[in-house]
Amino acid sequence: MMKNVNLLEGPIFPNLTKLAVPIMATSLVQMAYNLIDMIWIGRVGSAAVAAVGAAGMYMWLGNGLSTLTKMGSQIKVGQSLGAGNKKEASEYATSGIQLALLLGLIVTLIIFSMADPCIRFLGLNGSQTIKDGTIYLRLVSIGILFTFMNQVLTGIFTAMGNSKVSFRATAVGLVINIVLDPLLIFGLGPIDGFGVAGAAIATVIAQGVVTVMFLAACKKDQLLFHEIKILSKPNVSDMGQITKIGFPISIQSMIFTGISMIISRLVAGFGDDAVAVQKVGSQIESISWMAAEGFSAAVNSFVAQNYGAGNHDRVKRGYKISMNVVIGWGIFCTLLLIFLPGPIFKIFLTEAAVQPMGIKYLRILGVSQLFMCIEIATQGAFGGMGKTIPPSIVGITFTAARIPMAMVLTTTALGLNGIWWSISISSIIKGIVLVSWFVWFLRRYERRYS
Repeated sequence: MMKNVNLLEGPIFPNLTKLAVPIMATSLVQMAYNLIDMIWIGRVGSAAVAAVGAAGMYMWLGNGLSTLTKMGSQIKVGQSLGAGNKKEASEYATSGIQLALLLGLIVTLIIFSMADPCIRFLGLNGSQTIKDGTIYLRLVSIGILFTFMNQVLTGIFTAMGNSKVSFRATAVGLVINIVLDPLLIFGLGPIDGFGVAGAAIATVIAQGVVTVMFLAACKKDQLLFHEIKILSKPNVSDMGQITKIGFPISIQSMIFTGISMIISRLVAGFGDDAVAVQKVGSQIESISWMAAEGFSAAVNSFVAQNYGAGNHDRVKRGYKISMNVVIGWGIFCTLLLIFLPGPIFKIFLTEAAVQPMGIKYLRILGVSQLFMCIEIATQGAFGGMGKTIPPSIVGITFTAARIPMAMVLTTTALGLNGIWWSISISSIIKGIVLVSWFVWFLRRYERRYS
């Protein structure tokens, strides 16, 4: 039987770290999927990068629904396990998987059938860029069902205190992606590659392998998965509870993506090179927020189990310890992007024309990395207590503010850089506001149980 981390007893930092490190490593591996794609696609040219980046927006939008099932299931399973009710936890896990399969199928059909108008909406300029984006989006949408399954199973295993399964499965998927990317994009010897389409095919195959590995781990588990019956009649009540908790997070994710699409249209007004800079820059920046999201997932499970068990002091101490960790990571990422932007950006795009734009992007976004990290960690703590609305309010409000802010700043001497500053400034505000809100909420929580 797989060993799960005991989050209810023992020293907090070592146990939280045991859970968090594999999750953070998993997040970094997931980030590496995208970075490797960008590195190889970047060798094709900035137009290809713009095409893949545009298609990725819609995958990001569709995956917002996977957040609903992942976080809703993770929180409900974690709270049930903390309360010592394994039967209830397995029922929530069953409902979460069933819901993920249903939503994944719906998203696949929508994205596959609407690929061309979706790509054209983003205002790309080159006809080949539009064609490549449409091809990539259609192909990669085939693997959405794998992605939804991988997400919900990651959430359930994390709620159980077992984050190593996700890391192992995702790491194997990364190795497969590393091998297949250059072969399918550029070909080998007399065998021609598929270009942008090759990157999509490699991603789908890798995600499928990850799903197979998850299913193998499920078969070995004796805590919850041996009780799960996917073909059983759906429990509408449990699905409703999962949706109630996961919906605000999901909506926040999808609105965030929608806002990013509007921002991308503004960026497209400065040319396809500017679009390529944004896509590459955001992938580099993801080293910060994906690691923070990994730790946030660990905090979420830790808080959920201890909140369900009534360990109120442990909830407070767990949050404080987690904040110390993400503050350190945020400072490191800030220094990295501000002082080493050139060498980092050149790894992905070597075209001289885009280098100055890329360096400015990384330096401006580097200013906000610390605040983004503490916001993400605090989202996890709020979610663990079943309070997913406050992070959504803060996230939606201040992310939406990027649009008018970008429109105003681009009319000044900042030009394109005004868009980057609108993103950075809003991230700083979100971090300050959400942490302040949680500290206030935690004090009320303490008084209630003191």
